[in-house]
Amino acid sequence: MRRRAASESPVARQILLLQVGVVVVLVVTAVALAAWDARNDSRESARAQATGVARSVADSPFVRREVGEADPTERLQPFAEEVRRDTGTDFVVVMDTDRTRYTHPDVEQIGRAFVGGLGGAPQGEVFTEEYVGTLGPSVRAVVPVVDGGEVVALVAVGIKVDRLDRQLVRDLPGISLAAGATLLAGLLGAWLISRRLRRQTHGLGEREITRMYEYYRAVLGAVREGLLLVDADRRVQLVNDEAVRLLALPDDVEGRLLDELGLPPGLVAAVEQRSAVADQTYVLGQQVLVLSTSPAYWNQDEVGAVVTVRDRTELQAVTGELDLVRGLTESLRAQNHEAANRLHTIVSLVEMGRTEQAVAFATSELEVAQGLADELVSAVDEPVLAALLLGKTAQAAERGIDLEIAGGLPADLPVDGRDLVTLVGNLVDNAFDAVAETRATTPQRVRVSLRGDADSLHVEVDDSGSGIAAEDRPHVLERGWSSKAQHGRGLGLAMVAQVVSRNGGTLEVTDSPLGGARFVVGVRSPQPAHGGAS
Repeated sequence: MRRRAASESPVARQILLLQVGVVVVLVVTAVALAAWDARNDSRESARAQATGVARSVADSPFVRREVGEADPTERLQPFAEEVRRDTGTDFVVVMDTDRTRYTHPDVEQIGRAFVGGLGGAPQGEVFTEEYVGTLGPSVRAVVPVVDGGEVVALVAVGIKVDRLDRQLVRDLPGISLAAGATLLAGLLGAWLISRRLRRQTHGLGEREITRMYEYYRAVLGAVREGLLLVDADRRVQLVNDEAVRLLALPDDVEGRLLDELGLPPGLVAAVEQRSAVADQTYVLGQQVLVLSTSPAYWNQDEVGAVVTVRDRTELQAVTGELDLVRGLTESLRAQNHEAANRLHTIVSLVEMGRTEQAVAFATSELEVAQGLADELVSAVDEPVLAALLLGKTAQAAERGIDLEIAGGLPADLPVDGRDLVTLVGNLVDNAFDAVAETRATTPQRVRVSLRGDADSLHVEVDDSGSGIAAEDRPHVLERGWSSKAQHGRGLGLAMVAQVVSRNGGTLEVTDSPLGGARFVVGVRSPQPAHGGAS
């Protein structure tokens, strides 16, 4: 792969920078909010403390008594300063209702007017505020001194703001430590996420990922083969329209397991075993498909598999016809070879002067051959099928197989000649292969029974081979199954199943009286609906 442009940063790095920015903004915002909240808490606490101290002083009987004396400052000033020191406040001021101070930490302010608001304190209410007085900005509370139901004086208690700010500064290290720990945890988490994302995106930039996805989609749509991309868990990640059409996949195929799609078991097993399989032929419904699978790797790590699908239906039909012609050719060659031997025998008899024996031999052989041909032609009105069976008879004789043909078929059948040849030809070939695998001492016999009319067809093919195991018989009708698949040969039974399915027939596999397997095919033409007037 080409190196990315220098200006394009990997997605993982961009995500890391974004996460770091978000974490920093969140931590700074959290610290600011924490400081602002601490500042408000400190002022609320100072306001509550000042209010409590002012109430205590205003409720003191000593204060009520002294504010009515001729010189209240003499005894109230020492009392107020003692309260100020004991409570940790910055000033305790007892004043007349006209704001005249009786006490103050700065004795020069005694006798002067109190600076600040009184609110509803002269009317008996508690008033609090933050105000800049003679000692600087402070949080203060003004509480009335009530005697006999009348407000006779006022008590103001305050705490300076700079003192509160110093306390807040002393609390900042703890807040900063918590913020630093949060920031470090956030950065570590962002780095771990970035590392994982870099591994999953292979260090690609966003434009590279976008282009790759677009190109993959374009390629999948442009190729004439079906393509499936499967991940390591055997889930379909990408699929093109051709694969959907050929494999009859549902619209929601992406993200589903291969096991859920009804695909050939051999294909699913090949993907599961992480092995490369090339050009395996399967019959799916009415189509003959060639499938290949290969594991996909990235940096020596397996990431899934690539499955390709090619349509071979038309080619398989042509190949089947070619196999039929080849079989007939071989039959003719065998007959030609046999005819040449007999002709040589006749010529030799003539040369030896035994003319009568030569005529008798020729007549006998001609009668046998003509009788077999006449028997097949009279029993089977379909000329192509009759020629096929005649060729199979010669082929069986050459291979030492006893082929018996029973019954007959008219020309008018519910199955056309092409399907009929495919059906009977593949069943007979399969029977020949089955008996050829038996021991030489075992009689090699194949029997074909034909029966039918315009509405039905019944074909039975028996052989003396080793038969088909009971557990394998249900799989004969499955997609892509073949008794010869384990040896890598042909799709004979699969083609038979395809023809039977196309014509709405049935295919059964049982034990044969000959000792091997019996294949029974039944096809009936659809019956027209009957109706009547009532």
